[in-house]
Amino acid sequence: MRNFRGADCDTDHHLVIAKVRERLAVGKQAAQRFDRQRFNLRKLNEPEVREQYQIEITNRFAALENLSDDKDVNRTWENVKENIKTSAKESVGLHELKQHKPWFDEECLGFSDQRKWAKLQWVQEPSQSNVDTLNNVRHEVSRHFKEKKEGISES
Repeated sequence: MRNFRGADCDTDHHLVIAKVRERLAVGKQAAQRFDRQRFNLRKLNEPEVREQYQIEITNRFAALENLSDDKDVNRTWENVKENIKTSAKESVGLHELKQHKPWFDEECLGFSDQRKWAKLQWVQEPSQSNVDTLNNVRHEVSRHFKEKKEGISES
């Protein structure tokens, strides 16, 4: 980015020229996130769940050995993978994402509007009283938001 201060364009602004390089990227993580199932592996720390998982895996692989003698490696791998997934889904279960509690409600919206109004007053008339009012409102709003977030995280 470069600022051309000598350019005369009959305003109080200065001409700015920037070179922009764009690069499009495909999000690999977003695409992989929907394909995968996450298992609740913390349950494997419990002895009963671990034992149940081991029994299911053993039974499924015993059935797989008796079922077929495929020469195709890819098909064999798919069978092994599916057996592991179904055993884990039945005994361990899927990992559930945390549900975040919303803290921004109507009261917070009112505080936010109050802050916008104070800033608008300061922009329209930049006097010392408006600066003090804006700073007080900002402090009050940030204190309220902080208390609201802490209150939700404690419960």
